[in-house]
Amino acid sequence: MRHALRSFLMLLLGALRDLAPIILVIGFFQVVVLQQPLPDPVPIGVGLVLVLLGMALFVQGLEMGLFPLGESMAHAFARKGSLAWLLAFAFALGFGTTVAEPALIAVAAEAAEAVAAAGLIASDADSRATYALGLRYTVALAVGIAILVGVFRIIKGWPVQILIIGGYLVVVLLTFVAPPEIVGVAYDSGGVTTSTITVPLVTALGVGLATMLKGRNPLIDGFGLIAFASLTPMMFVMLYGLVY
Repeated sequence: MRHALRSFLMLLLGALRDLAPIILVIGFFQVVVLQQPLPDPVPIGVGLVLVLLGMALFVQGLEMGLFPLGESMAHAFARKGSLAWLLAFAFALGFGTTVAEPALIAVAAEAAEAVAAAGLIASDADSRATYALGLRYTVALAVGIAILVGVFRIIKGWPVQILIIGGYLVVVLLTFVAPPEIVGVAYDSGGVTTSTITVPLVTALGVGLATMLKGRNPLIDGFGLIAFASLTPMMFVMLYGLVY
């Protein structure tokens, strides 16, 4: 019990250390630049404590559940020796975790509002909801395909640099032909995929698979999945804007 409390206290201190730069920046600009007192300091303080507790519990959950689960499943599929099932699992993992990503749900809703304000879609609630749902599934499909290709790359030993550089060249080319209103959404969609749910499971899958295969580097191959997963949504969302 004492060891568990000490570990959780260390997680709290780590969360406070990670949040400290944000707190200092906000405090500096609020007090020194804007020269205004903090509005509602008590709710802000309570919210900060809850954020610290949430971050600590989230990291604890990753270490206890998601990372071991992802690595163990990667080991099991590698031992099974079925490439088709491994690729199917990789796609399903990328698609499922991205659809459930809270950051993506929020960004898709805001993107629908912005596109409706620009007059590209109808402004009624049903049209916005349909557009937001289509955007979510587009990003999830992109991440699923990215994880599938990334796992296949780990198995084949292809250099990750080729996929990353080639992917960014395609993103730059699509930027010139995609509707201007969708370009910003596309670039932001690449960021929301590297958030709370997707990253832990995908990283665990890549690291677990890379450790099982000889000649693979878990640091390069495992984390290379995340880099590629944040790249493909930019392409797919710009294509979605062109087609929609």
